[in-house]
Amino acid sequence: MAHASNTKINQKILDPRIYCDYARLVKMKTNIDGFSLSPYLKTSRQLSGRHLSKYRGRGLNFEELRHYHLGDDIRNLDWKVTLRTGKPHVRSYTEEKDHNVILCVDQRSNLFFSSIDTMKSVIAAELASLCAWRVIKESDRVGFFLINDENTEWMPPKRSQNDVLKYLKKLTATNQSLQVNAKEKHSLSFSNALHSLNRRNLKNSIIIIFSDWINISKEDVSLLKHLQKYNDVLSILISDPMDFSLTATSSSKWVLSNGTHQIDLEKQKDIIKANCHLEKTYQNRCEALRQLMAIKRLPFMEVSTTGNHISQFTHLLRAK
Repeated sequence: MAHASNTKINQKILDPRIYCDYARLVKMKTNIDGFSLSPYLKTSRQLSGRHLSKYRGRGLNFEELRHYHLGDDIRNLDWKVTLRTGKPHVRSYTEEKDHNVILCVDQRSNLFFSSIDTMKSVIAAELASLCAWRVIKESDRVGFFLINDENTEWMPPKRSQNDVLKYLKKLTATNQSLQVNAKEKHSLSFSNALHSLNRRNLKNSIIIIFSDWINISKEDVSLLKHLQKYNDVLSILISDPMDFSLTATSSSKWVLSNGTHQIDLEKQKDIIKANCHLEKTYQNRCEALRQLMAIKRLPFMEVSTTGNHISQFTHLLRAK
């Protein structure tokens, strides 16, 4: 099982299976060819940014005030600022038809786990990075919504590579702050994170959530359905074989702990009983997410901790 000490991380001995590496997140942009998010995330609003659209004309969303550059539309000149500064300034607008892609990345302690190869938290970070670079290539805006054990952090949608690099540095720092001795009983619940996301009143956005969705509740599903009313929500389930089954042989013995309490499973009948519960919980989680995705005919995607999550993810996008 992958593990990590709670001592300060030494970059020289950083294991990419346990903690994500900033340089690796940046290099994800070399893997973005051959797949696209756009064909699978067609929002109900008929707005598609720099893609084909039935609508024509200038956008109405003010983005920034900047110096005039050769070729700028003179209709966007801000005469008040120009007269006051003595230098021509234009008001920059973004098309209402542009995609806003929000990458919601779960980096709580429960994702700091793998029984095979790569931590769930690393997979979430790397897949989010892959999507961010793909969005930038398609000239859409991408933002991040990070969830950690204590709070959430909002990084507004931007279109520049420099902003993505800044966001990936923050994502790396959040990932590398995970420790095995974290007290999950004080961890921010997924429901609280979704409440925080809902309070942003997002509309006409594509929201991609990377999580293991463990302990997803009816309240969580209701919050996600509310997000689905005005946005497209794509769920990425990051799973591990131990999410739905423990090895059950005549010699199997398991000691399970959440950091506070511990339970010993020595009898085979107890392991079988635990496996029935794990499998039922896992199937219920998958079914809840499938039904949620079916609302807008979006794909339900699952990747595992086997270490080939990049190829799994890109294959799923091509297959859909």
